[in-house]
Amino acid sequence: MSEQAPSLTALREDDIAKHLSAAQTLVTRFTHVTTGGGRSNTEIAGTRRRFVSTVSTSGSKSTSDIRFSDTVSAVNSGDTMLSLAQHTVVFRTRRAIAVALAVADVFGERTGLDALAKRNAGGTLDGSDAERFRGLVESAAYIAAFTAAAYIKQMLPDEGEPASDVEPAEFSFDSPQDALKSLVANLHDAAEGAADDKVLTSRVRAAASLALEELATRRGRFASLDVFETLHLKLEADGFELNGFDAAGGGSRKPLVMQFKQPNEIIGNHIAKYQAMKLAKMLVAYDFDRQLNPFVELGGFLFTFIGDGAPGTGKTILIQMIAGLINDYCERAGYGFVYENFGVDQISSYQGKSGQNCKQFVQNVLAPRTIGFGTVDDIDQVAAKRSDDRASAGQQEVTAVLMESFAGATTVVRGNCSFGMFSNYPENVDDALRQRAGARWLVDGPQTRDDYIDIFMLLAGKNHDIAPGDHEPFAAQQIQKAVDEAYADYTKPQEEGLATVYERYLNDVGEPKTMEDVGDYLHRIKLAEPRFTGRAIKNITDAIKMRAMDIDLPDEWFDDAATFMHQPYDTKKSMIEELRGPFSMDMVMQEINRYADSEFRYSARSDASAVEDIIRRERQHERAVAEIAAMKADGRWAQ
Repeated sequence: MSEQAPSLTALREDDIAKHLSAAQTLVTRFTHVTTGGGRSNTEIAGTRRRFVSTVSTSGSKSTSDIRFSDTVSAVNSGDTMLSLAQHTVVFRTRRAIAVALAVADVFGERTGLDALAKRNAGGTLDGSDAERFRGLVESAAYIAAFTAAAYIKQMLPDEGEPASDVEPAEFSFDSPQDALKSLVANLHDAAEGAADDKVLTSRVRAAASLALEELATRRGRFASLDVFETLHLKLEADGFELNGFDAAGGGSRKPLVMQFKQPNEIIGNHIAKYQAMKLAKMLVAYDFDRQLNPFVELGGFLFTFIGDGAPGTGKTILIQMIAGLINDYCERAGYGFVYENFGVDQISSYQGKSGQNCKQFVQNVLAPRTIGFGTVDDIDQVAAKRSDDRASAGQQEVTAVLMESFAGATTVVRGNCSFGMFSNYPENVDDALRQRAGARWLVDGPQTRDDYIDIFMLLAGKNHDIAPGDHEPFAAQQIQKAVDEAYADYTKPQEEGLATVYERYLNDVGEPKTMEDVGDYLHRIKLAEPRFTGRAIKNITDAIKMRAMDIDLPDEWFDDAATFMHQPYDTKKSMIEELRGPFSMDMVMQEINRYADSEFRYSARSDASAVEDIIRRERQHERAVAEIAAMKADGRWAQ
């Protein structure tokens, strides 16, 4: 079944302005009626949580006088004027209500609710029409509440630590206005008693986030929501977007500022550079109408990868190159591009905040209406091994979020984004997380004599008249030639441990010719390296499929967006299929050796590190024994 393409709906200011009066009323003063919640107005001592009675009050009603703007202004009681943060909270809340009511109108037009409302006003609805009218009103109320909460979460800055003392909203869906009253009453409770502006913003934003979670659990009760799910709503003035029920996480997006690099500025790292250039072209093959990439369907799409190498070998410049290429393609096609890096500065000492930050990072990159590239630099410092007792709770949270996001039960790969993990010490990354990287890029920098001549010439610049000597500048960097030579190196293993397995295999079996031979080799690797699991085999087969798709999409396809990027999905797919060829046994062995080499390399580094720790401890022990003996001899050792 083909997916229905989301239609872009631009919200007009005139449609929003019609609801400003109602929105102003809701942020100024209204009476809120609640039914039988059982929650007291009395706070439990030392907390902001309400007492919950054990006596059922179902059916009873209570009223509250909600003055949201007054509650916000009371945060700084000594100043009669609203601070900038307070004004932002009130203004954004009022704007959220008006936008939500305008979106509810759009829903009403698409579902026929507006026509039913006119008939209901004349008293002519009965039977099934009355039932449908009531169901659509409740659905419109649900959508209004969702839109307003999503707007507040997106528009308020995510600053400070997360609020943990906010109660979820108790919604009424009798009408869009009632649902919005429920939301504003909850924001009012969250804002009440805030110590300062930062706490105020944090609490209101947390209340909106909790409201979204609460609403998500109720979605199944409402009718005709599929109409809303196919809408792509955009409010240009605010940078606010909703793609159905996919709500962006927060804050208006900042323009990407980065010092982009071109491929010719990278010396060495031939395979990594080649695959990075292919990845950039793959990403912009994504079809926004179908919300799918042909490379996902045909095979060979790279959703996750890990790049490892010693410090100074070019990992950062590789990131700059990938982001620069994708950005250039997206600008030509008119696509939105999101680049985000998750780093150590987003690890928090507050429980849950690190995982929350990581989840937001993933959601921002996954947003289906943009092309995304996310990186986790120094992942060995950001995400901890689950067995590491010295790691912080925040690092463990990040590990759990990344594992679930990259290959969890709910992971959906559309092909609009890719995640790269980079590390100087990949052996310190949790095994299960590292194996979720579908590809391994060895970023080892310049290696050959020609590489070192080329990198010196590149960095030295042109402000000299020194002759190049008997050397053709940058001939060794011609990408296809360099890549073919680099792949050929993996016809045989590079790591000592794997080379031993390979030699024994050749002696016993000979050169591989059949699927059975390949499986036998894989099993022998497993016996030598226990971390070589079924997930490793999947990653290898994905890499082999990518080699089968080892096609360099012609540059002219990307010079003009109409040639390829703006073509319909089926046309893109057929254009790519025409370039595809079968994979060979040479490709299979090269990819097995390339992947298995990385596992043996990580294992060897981990073992070497453990040995060094033992040696260091023994040396410290011997030194301590000698110093104690000297202190005893001098009479300085007190029992």
